[in-house]
Amino acid sequence: MNMTGMVLCALLAMAISPQPTIAQAFPVKPVRLVVPFPPGGGVDITARVLSQALGESWGQQVIVENRAGAGAIIGSDVVAKSAPDGYTLLITTSGHALLPVLYRKLPFDAVNDFAPVTDVHNTYLVLAVNSKLPATSIRELIALAKARPGKLNYGHTGIGVSPHLAAEMFRIATGIDIVAVPYKGDSLVIPALVADEVQITVLPPTNVLEPARSGRIRLLAITAQTRASGLPNIPTMAELGLPEVEQAGWVGLFSTGATPRDIVARISSDVAKAVRTPIVAARIRVASYEPGGSTPEQFAAKFRGDVARFSKIVKDIGVAPAD
Repeated sequence: MNMTGMVLCALLAMAISPQPTIAQAFPVKPVRLVVPFPPGGGVDITARVLSQALGESWGQQVIVENRAGAGAIIGSDVVAKSAPDGYTLLITTSGHALLPVLYRKLPFDAVNDFAPVTDVHNTYLVLAVNSKLPATSIRELIALAKARPGKLNYGHTGIGVSPHLAAEMFRIATGIDIVAVPYKGDSLVIPALVADEVQITVLPPTNVLEPARSGRIRLLAITAQTRASGLPNIPTMAELGLPEVEQAGWVGLFSTGATPRDIVARISSDVAKAVRTPIVAARIRVASYEPGGSTPEQFAAKFRGDVARFSKIVKDIGVAPAD
């Protein structure tokens, strides 16, 4: 066989023999998991549990990086402008679907500059009050607020984010006059609630369970459609005659837009396996959440559906988009 024939045979052999794909090789270096919120909040806790599980699975470090500020815009922008190779991931809340609704101008396209990977867990919010407040039920809270118009404060983590929207939906649905007080993160609202700087808040269960168990705050209702397995004695807003106060959400994972589909699928599959392991699933359920693990296509559909849903909610409560 001449040299040309030998080269052609070699090329043919390479073409028909199994070759490792980029996704099969992923990851070959550390992965950054960007949290666009301060340390100590619900998303940060989830990120650290997930990073450990993925690190063990991948044999590579998964480094949690908190890049808080500007309503999650700063951290999200880091991922939007990273190389589309799966090595920089964003873990954030369903509030990401609010960004294109709340802002006329963003440093990124909140939909097209990100590749939805999977939901890590599904969430809801809890309405909590200071334990010294003379209200042990939603009915009593409404009566108290109507008796003291403009005198009760509620803490939230930024205009337009999920806790703020839920509190505003509650305010509008009940016709009460309560004053919004913004904080820079979930972990800052609870101390303010305990100290009576604010009397009401709506937050993820991760933030309210421990202070509720110690009696420092009181839980009155959740914003899910059905009662939560971790809080079986806490009624839903719908049960209390407020079905419009519903704010179920998710914590999900995004890669940079244009990340190859096989890389996205690989990460999604590995995250789904991680959140369903007994250890990680137990950590998620102890916070009264349910493990996720949807496919990229399913998560993308959920995300785009939430953008449309939030557009209507924001319009209904009269929040004007910011520049």
